Amino acid sequence: MIEFTTYTLPNGIRCIHRQTPGPVAHCALVINAGTRDELPTEYGLAHFTEHAFFKGTKRRKAWQVNCRLENLGGELNAFTTKEDTTIHATVLRGDFAKAVELLSDVAFSSTFPDHELEREKEVIYDEINTYKDAPAELIYDTFEDLLFEGSELGHNILGRKVALQRYNGDTIRRFTERTHTSDQIVFSSIGSFSARTAEMIARRYIGEIPPRTRGYERTQTGLYRPFDRTITKHTHQAHCIVGARAFDLSEDKRLTLSLLVNLLGGPCANSLLNVEIRERRGLTYNIEANYTPYSDTGVVAIYFSTDHQQVERCLELVEKQIHTLCEHPLSTRRLSMAKRQFIAQMAIAGENKESYMLSAGKSLLVHDGIDTMEEVYAKIRSITAQELQEVAHETFTNLSRLTFR
Repeated sequence: MIEFTTYTLPNGIRCIHRQTPGPVAHCALVINAGTRDELPTEYGLAHFTEHAFFKGTKRRKAWQVNCRLENLGGELNAFTTKEDTTIHATVLRGDFAKAVELLSDVAFSSTFPDHELEREKEVIYDEINTYKDAPAELIYDTFEDLLFEGSELGHNILGRKVALQRYNGDTIRRFTERTHTSDQIVFSSIGSFSARTAEMIARRYIGEIPPRTRGYERTQTGLYRPFDRTITKHTHQAHCIVGARAFDLSEDKRLTLSLLVNLLGGPCANSLLNVEIRERRGLTYNIEANYTPYSDTGVVAIYFSTDHQQVERCLELVEKQIHTLCEHPLSTRRLSMAKRQFIAQMAIAGENKESYMLSAGKSLLVHDGIDTMEEVYAKIRSITAQELQEVAHETFTNLSRLTFR
C-alpha cells in the first residue's frame, strides 16, 4: 500500500494525502512564511497575520469563521514558527470538503478588518505578558536571539507591543502578498477516503487560487560566535541553556543528531542527563535536550532549571556527559537500545494522525518529497557508534551558555 500520494494543483500548490481508516479527517495548509520572512519593520507580523486569518473573510464574519467547523464538532486552528505558518482543521470524514473550503476561505479571502484587528491586538498583548512570566519559555527565544543575532532568525515570534500597535489590514495584505505565494504552499490531508477524492476537493476549493511566485530569497545567517551570558530576572530558580548552532534540514546528519539528542536528554526518564542530574542527585525537576533544524541552520539546546547555588554543579555534570559521548563510542548493546527506543517513540507519535499529517506537509514543503516511516527506521538502524561520536564532536564544540538568575 502506498503510504502517501502527492499531486500538484494547476496553480503550483503541492499536495499530499494519506488514506487511513477511521471516522476523522485532518487537513492543513502549510505556508513557507514565518518570522524570518519579516522585514525589520514587521517583527511580530507573521504571528499577527495568523491571528488575523480568523477575523473575517469576503464570505464570513469573524464569528462565522469560528463557528463553521465547531458547530459540526470539528476544530480550526493555526500556529506560526520562525519559518512557516500552518492553518489546520480536524473534522468528521463526511465534513472534509467543508473543512477544505474554510481553510481556503481564511487563507486566501480574509479581509483583515481593522476594527477586529484592534481587538485581537489586546489578545496578543496578553499572550506576550503571559510569555514574559514564563522564564522556561522565554529563555529559549532569548538564546536563539543571541545565537542568530543580526540575522532574520534573531528575533522572537510574538514581536513587541509597540510594533503591533502600528500594524493594520494594509500591513498584513502587503506581507501576505509578498510571502504567501502559491509556490510556497502545501496542502496536506489524511483520512479514510482516496487520494482521488482528496484531489477533487482540493482542486475545487484551492486549485482556483491565482498562481504566484515568490520574488525574494531568504538571507543566510551570519557566522556563529559562542557566548556566555547571564541575565538577571530575579526568578525563584535559575534557568540555563547550553547549546550551539546545528545541522539544517537538508543535512543527512540531522537524523544522527536527533538520535544523539534523544539519548542525551529526550522525553524518557532513562535519558543520560535525567538519570545523572535528576534521578541520582535530585538537582533539577526538569532537564531536556532539543534539536530544531531550519532550512539553512539549526539549534541544539540543553535546558535545565535548578537552585541558584547549583547552576555550576549542573553545568559540570552536563559537560561530563557530553565529553563522554564525544570521547567514548557507545557499546553495541547501548546503541541498539537507543535506536530501538527512538524508533518506538517515532512509531507511537505516528499514531497521532494530525501530527503525522502536519509532518508530511512540512516534509513536502521543504524536501519536495517524503520518506516512509520504514525508510526512516532503516536509516536510524544503520547509524554507527562512530557516526554518533563524530556528530557529538561536531555539534558540542564551542558551546554557548545563557543563564537567567
